[in-house]
Amino acid sequence: MKVFAKITICFALLFLSCKNEKQTIHLNDEAKTPIDYISFPSENGSSLPYMFIANNHLFISWVTTKDSLNSLYFSEFFENKWKKPEKIASGTDWFVNWADFPKVAKNGENLLANYLKMSDTTTYAYDIFVLQKQEKKEWSKPFKIHKDITKTEHGFVSMLPYGEESFFITWLDGRNTSGENHDQAGGGAMTLRGAILSKEGVLSEEQLLDSRICDCCQTTAAITKNGPVVLYRDRSDAEVRDISIVRNVDGKWIEPKTIHNDNWEIFGCPVNGPSAVAFESTLAVAWFTGANNQAKVQAVFSKDDGETFLSPIQMDGGDPIGRVAIVLLDEENALVSWVEAFGEEAKVQVVKINISGTVSTPFAIADFSKSRASGFPQMQVLNNVVYFAWTNVEETTSNIKVASINLDKL
Repeated sequence: MKVFAKITICFALLFLSCKNEKQTIHLNDEAKTPIDYISFPSENGSSLPYMFIANNHLFISWVTTKDSLNSLYFSEFFENKWKKPEKIASGTDWFVNWADFPKVAKNGENLLANYLKMSDTTTYAYDIFVLQKQEKKEWSKPFKIHKDITKTEHGFVSMLPYGEESFFITWLDGRNTSGENHDQAGGGAMTLRGAILSKEGVLSEEQLLDSRICDCCQTTAAITKNGPVVLYRDRSDAEVRDISIVRNVDGKWIEPKTIHNDNWEIFGCPVNGPSAVAFESTLAVAWFTGANNQAKVQAVFSKDDGETFLSPIQMDGGDPIGRVAIVLLDEENALVSWVEAFGEEAKVQVVKINISGTVSTPFAIADFSKSRASGFPQMQVLNNVVYFAWTNVEETTSNIKVASINLDKL
């Protein structure tokens, strides 16, 4: 997770932007904070944006669906405009899901992308395929990242640059779940696995990281000073599904542990994973919980690579849906975004939090559909600007919206 820009932050709230011809609007009457919309080169039928930063540049990948054909694209934001979209791959046999979507990562001049491909007519039987590209070369032939051949679920991938040219990859692996349905009846448990992928496409150091976890919540990963960490929704024998962390310390994976005991007992997966970001030894994590029939969005800081965590900070408005994202501004400040319900409507909300526990007034970034089709909003920060991307759902189609706000204007 590298790009960590030290940012001078005004003590106010934030942000959004979209820029067709730079148009200033105010979604929040109290904050009066201007946001700019940025014209984005996706077609109708586009959704599932994934935003990332590499080499101090901003990128977004997304999926465009036409009839039964799904295509994965990505584009770079360069000199205040998006480059021509590049198609990575396409297929009619993909598993395309609002919560489990393709991602792209970049390490130097090496690119890595993934998508899910159906392995059987069973609804929840699909494999993870990845493909790579080096500078000025074509995308490689896709290959399956996991070794098992079971007709089960494999997905919820997180990918990060690792070392000079490699990538750390983690995923949910259902090889032990054969015979189990999606409500976890019968069969074994979903597992969490991780590995290192070289630029030549060689997979090494594959490890079982946790042998029993929640079946369909996103993973998130970060690279701390000590090494990779993975955060995910765990699953106890008593069906408690709180957020856990597994860490690589001195080259070895150590026993997973819960970052905070929410004690959310729920039968079935809530499809609401955590978001994490790290710089050096600082790790920040945001997540959703519904423990004790009370929905919450919380975040927590660690100053020792995830070995211990400070007290959780709650920032929601009382009726959060979740779908969180977090970015660091410096070692003591972070931005957290999530989706909050307002009756039949919803909005993407953002706050600034401090390690001391202070929380700024929530700012509404955009109106947002509560439907699953709207997916998970994205957020990144680069060069004193905060960027957002989300799926805009219309009656007969969908498209991608992108926005930004300059922190110096706050």
